[in-house]
Amino acid sequence: METTVKQSHPKGLWYLFGTEMWERFGYYLMLGIFSLYMLDGWNNGGMGFDPAKKSDIYGTYLGLVYLTPFIGGLLADRVLGYRRSIVMGGLMMAAGYFLLSIHSEMTFYIALFCIILGNGFFKPNISTLVGNLYSSDEMKDKKDAGYNIFYMGINVGAFICNFVAAYMRINYGWGHAFAAAGVGMLIGVVVFLIGTKHIKHVDVIKPVEKGDMSTGKILGLTVLPMFIFGIIGYLIPGNFLGSDTNDAFIIGCLPVIGFFIYLAFKAEAKESRAIKALLAVFTCVILFFAIFHQNGDALTVWAEDHTDRSMPTAVSNVADELGMAQVVVNNDIVSADQATFDKTIAEMRAKEEAMPAVSKEELKAKADYSSEIGQLEKSRKYFATLPGDQVPAKGTNLKLYSTELYQSINPFWVVVLTPLVVGVFGFMRRRKKEPSTPTKIFIGLVITALSALVMVGAVFATNDMTLKASSWWLIASYGVITIGELCLSPMGLSLVSKLSPPRITALMMGGFFLAISVGNKLSGMLSSLWEKIPQKENFFFLNFGLVLAAAIVLLLMLKWLNRVMKENNVA
Repeated sequence: METTVKQSHPKGLWYLFGTEMWERFGYYLMLGIFSLYMLDGWNNGGMGFDPAKKSDIYGTYLGLVYLTPFIGGLLADRVLGYRRSIVMGGLMMAAGYFLLSIHSEMTFYIALFCIILGNGFFKPNISTLVGNLYSSDEMKDKKDAGYNIFYMGINVGAFICNFVAAYMRINYGWGHAFAAAGVGMLIGVVVFLIGTKHIKHVDVIKPVEKGDMSTGKILGLTVLPMFIFGIIGYLIPGNFLGSDTNDAFIIGCLPVIGFFIYLAFKAEAKESRAIKALLAVFTCVILFFAIFHQNGDALTVWAEDHTDRSMPTAVSNVADELGMAQVVVNNDIVSADQATFDKTIAEMRAKEEAMPAVSKEELKAKADYSSEIGQLEKSRKYFATLPGDQVPAKGTNLKLYSTELYQSINPFWVVVLTPLVVGVFGFMRRRKKEPSTPTKIFIGLVITALSALVMVGAVFATNDMTLKASSWWLIASYGVITIGELCLSPMGLSLVSKLSPPRITALMMGGFFLAISVGNKLSGMLSSLWEKIPQKENFFFLNFGLVLAAAIVLLLMLKWLNRVMKENNVA
């Protein structure tokens, strides 16, 4: 019999909550500074990539990090079991974060590979264990609420991590910030191992039934063709999706998508209808994630370059004491005309290159000088769209909220709004009026579309991008999209757990993450348009139109989806 706590949720949920909280601490700490790190100059400790390359890598990474759960879910279902897969994945991800702390282009790509592979073993299987805890008849009605609570754990970690990232980056540099992500992931693994006694009873490898495809055959029909198709997409002359990596990713996904379609039509009638319903929902939520995950790319650029990040004096004094204020300075170099500024920076860069860097003292002196140059460049860029009366006097500075702190707005809203959303749906459930899970997802898509309109307002507030927008625009936009997220993302996890045939639950969870994967890649592709669309309001209007179109498609399928839900005795 399951051990329960006062809230009547399985005790194992709270250990999974803690594990996911620390795993997401590391994941979102890395993601919150990822774009900034790639854009920052090599001499400043960053990678020095141009905006187009940054968006390409960002989208590809986010796409692949949610593509590998298909493989990890399958191997956990058939071979490894869920607990072993989660521990393996957590250790791989920790290794990746520690490798990112090394300033090297080779280790940069090796680190991303470790994180991508590790997430494949971790992500679908911890979500599957949450669903398995609610498999009994007396607990199944609490499954949506259980996933909402679990989802709040994700966002507690995502909220805290950006304060740690800001402190470590400002005071110690990029490497220490990434190392902090690795420490967080290791803590998550320890929490999971401590709580495994409350989870092991639902870690059951499902037996392969007669007629099921073998694990080797599935991998042979999906993973191998995925690599082959990806290589073909990369080698095709020119590109039709913006870059060779975009072509490789989308074409490489086709065999996996084809496998799920084959699975839907091959299964017996009732299972077939359930899998088809899941695939239909997966298709619609792709566009949610294409918009949602621009928070780490286009919206981070918006926060960095177009948001008024100045702090009130009382806040800036506290932030400065804590070492968490980003400082921009005004001096003769920053306020000079453009030609003089460019010439001065070029001379300083030449001096930096000529500085000796052998002893520990010389290395530190060179790093400090490079940091000084970087601060001058960032100050000039920030002041470019700041009203003259707000630019500090020469010889003084201005303290700003660090850009990565804006990544904590969304998880803050999740933590605040989750009890409200769970309470509203609980109130409706007690009155037998709770919307079905597909209906909640439809509501989430509509609300997500509205969040893009908030950013249209933000663009108009900048007077054609000549001024900075108030931080409240981002706060409001994140608040709106968070309500949509709470109606959609945890509900997607719940839907997979409810409708999937038991022996392939983790595999179908991998299918849900495949949809996230494609959406994430599209987020990078859309973010790459930021530099190409001169009227920035049109960028957000495009986001609005795409998500609204997905909502309309889902609306047209609602009756059929709800009928499938009833057929499977779930709501």
